[in-house]
Amino acid sequence: MGRAPTVEDVARRAGVSRQTVSNVLNSPDIVRPATRERVAAAIEELGYRTHAAARMLRTQRSSTIGIHLDPYVGGVSGVVLDRFVHALAERASDRGMRILVYAARTPEEEVARLTEITDGGEIDAAVLTGTFRGDPRASFLASRRLPFVAFGRPWDDGAEPAHPWVDVDGAAGTRQATEHALTHGSRVAFLGWPEGSGTGDDRERGWREAMAAASATGPRWSSVDDVAAARDVAAAGIGDVDAVVCASDSLAIGALLAAAAAGRGALPIIGFDNTPAAEALGLSSVEQRPEKVAGAVLRLLMGPDGRHVLPASAGPQPAEKLVAPELVIRTR
Repeated sequence: MGRAPTVEDVARRAGVSRQTVSNVLNSPDIVRPATRERVAAAIEELGYRTHAAARMLRTQRSSTIGIHLDPYVGGVSGVVLDRFVHALAERASDRGMRILVYAARTPEEEVARLTEITDGGEIDAAVLTGTFRGDPRASFLASRRLPFVAFGRPWDDGAEPAHPWVDVDGAAGTRQATEHALTHGSRVAFLGWPEGSGTGDDRERGWREAMAAASATGPRWSSVDDVAAARDVAAAGIGDVDAVVCASDSLAIGALLAAAAAGRGALPIIGFDNTPAAEALGLSSVEQRPEKVAGAVLRLLMGPDGRHVLPASAGPQPAEKLVAPELVIRTR
C-alpha cells in the first residue's frame, strides 16, 4: 500500500462503513458477530493499528491498567511479583491494553500516586498487589469508582469482599508439601513467619490441616524472612524432625544450612515460591504460577472475551478466585 492503512481502508476491505469499523474498535458489543469477524479479518490482513492518542481523545479511555512496582529488596524473594507483572503486561497487550507501572514506598504514598494518575485520566483500571488487613488502597479505588482487581485476598476477618480478587491457595500448597513430607516420617516441622501475616497464616493452616488428618505432630518454628535468621531458628530443633515444610524459599534455604551443619544434609525440606535459588540448590518447593493469576485477573477485569474494562460495581463481589499451586519435587 506504501502508507499506513487507515480506518477507511479497513472499511473498504470489509465492505462496511467507517462508523462500523469505529464501533468494532470502540464498542464491539453493539456490532453483530459476523460483521465483527469480517472487520477483524480486514484489520489483520491490512496490518491496521489504531493511533493511541487519537483513540483516547475519541473514547475518553486510556486503554491502560495501572500497577504498583514493589521496591527492590534483594535476597531470595520477589521473583513471583516480577513474573506476575511480566505476565500481566503480555496478556494485557493481547487484549489491546497497556500497563502503566508506578512506584511508591508506602500504601499512603501509593494512594497519592493513584490519585495523580486517575485524576489525569492515565489509567482505566488498576491491579493491586500485596494486600493486607485494613488496606487503604482498596477503599480509595472503590470511592473513585475505578475498576480494579487485587492479586491477594481481602484479609479483614468476617468482611464481605468489596472487590474482585485473585490469590494463590497457599494452604493448598503447604498441604501438598506436608502430605509429601509425611511419607518420610510423622514428625514434620513447619518453619513460618511470625503470626499476623495473612499469607503466612494461610500457609501455616495447610500444614496444620495435613498434620491433623494424619494424626501427626511436629514443631512450629517462627522466623522473619531471612536466610540467616531462619538457619539460627531451625538449628535448635533440626535434629529431632523427619522433614521441614517452610513458608518461603528464604526460610527453606536457612533450614537447609542448619540441616547441613547438623550432618543431616539429606533431610527433606520443602520451600514455597520455587525461586531460581531453590532450583539451583535442588530444593523442593511449591510453585505459585503467577501467569495463571495474571490471566484470572484480566478475566475478572475485562470479562472472558472482552476488550474493554468492565465498569466498577458496588456491593459484595462474588468473583474471587483461588489459583491452585503445584508442588515441585527435587532430589538433592
